[in-house]
Amino acid sequence: MPDEEIEEGWAAMAKLKEEGKVRNIGVSNFDVRQMQRALAIAPITSLQPRYSLIHREADGEILPFAERQNIGVIAYSPMASGLLTGAMTRERIERLPADDWRQSNPDFQEPQLSRNLRLVRLLQVIGKHHRRSPGEVAVAWVLQHPAVTGAIVGARRPGQIKEIVGAAGFWLSPTELAEISAFFLKSPGTSTSKRLVST
Repeated sequence: MPDEEIEEGWAAMAKLKEEGKVRNIGVSNFDVRQMQRALAIAPITSLQPRYSLIHREADGEILPFAERQNIGVIAYSPMASGLLTGAMTRERIERLPADDWRQSNPDFQEPQLSRNLRLVRLLQVIGKHHRRSPGEVAVAWVLQHPAVTGAIVGARRPGQIKEIVGAAGFWLSPTELAEISAFFLKSPGTSTSKRLVST
């Protein structure tokens, strides 16, 4: 909802909940200030932020705030629009149709692309030790955050669900988490058992 309509919109959602017409109400892409405005009217059941290894903007204030306020977090795009699955190669990206939005997305262009593909290679190495795909490692990293209660993953065919569903019960070791953190210290970018939800 537009920023200037948060109070009006959230009050309407709260009324629907009070009337029993909806069970829970949540927000998507709200920052802390916007959540505070909504909380002044009614509790927030859940928040949907973009959150992945290459998009960790929510780490700073949003996820800690949600955790303190007991707001469930259902992260979307944990595999960064397919970039962290291991299936997205430089050649495949070059063959994307001209009207594919990823053609103009900085994550899929240099200099970010080389860094992101190096990250995928690290996820492949970590995953190989556990017989897991890079995508599973990426989603497991998201789910391992204490504020995150679930992740929304996309799939175009049934086989892709099988390739990623294991992330729900997979935990990265402290050493593996440290390896991932060390990667970002060496290759900084410009972007700063839980449920697995499939769409």
